[in-house]
Amino acid sequence: MHLASSLSASLPAWLLGELDDLPAVLPTLEDRMDLVNALADRNWREGSGGPFAAIVVDATTGALVSAGVNVVLASGLSSMHAEVTTLSLAQTALGRWDLGAEGADLELVVNWRPCVMCYGATMWSGVRSLVVAGEGPLLEELTKFDEGPVVADWAAQFEARGIRVSIGTRHDEAVAVFAAYGDSDSIVYNARGAVD
Repeated sequence: MHLASSLSASLPAWLLGELDDLPAVLPTLEDRMDLVNALADRNWREGSGGPFAAIVVDATTGALVSAGVNVVLASGLSSMHAEVTTLSLAQTALGRWDLGAEGADLELVVNWRPCVMCYGATMWSGVRSLVVAGEGPLLEELTKFDEGPVVADWAAQFEARGIRVSIGTRHDEAVAVFAAYGDSDSIVYNARGAVD
């Protein structure tokens, strides 16, 4: 067997075709989450991955730095969650692994509290703020995804590291996306099956 020496993931064709049409500036948290929820809903309907999307913006100006979706199914890579994809695209665009370098105040906007993997990826990315539509077990109940053992004080842990957290922007709209996904026959790609 030949050992792999590289890996690759890309945004799905449907999003690649729309990148140039995304707003260059998203001035409010609601504008930002509206885009995230729209991308998340389209993503699962297109079969690229789960109902998850994220963007990185300049927290002050709202300038869009990157947009991404969950591409686990499209890439065949279990780590290609929306947060990992979007943070990686921002790091590639800016040419640095630390998104907080040079005084940058970048913000990750995602349609739910990060899973256990994305929790670490977000914390170590250098973003200075995190905006989520919601938190808690409702996502798992609606979608049957296993989000892993996220610590109870997850938001406080971000805050302790200088990362501002905002919870609740467009909560109901995010829940509607998850409910539609849960009612569909889409693949829930937990390793060895869903968690009860």
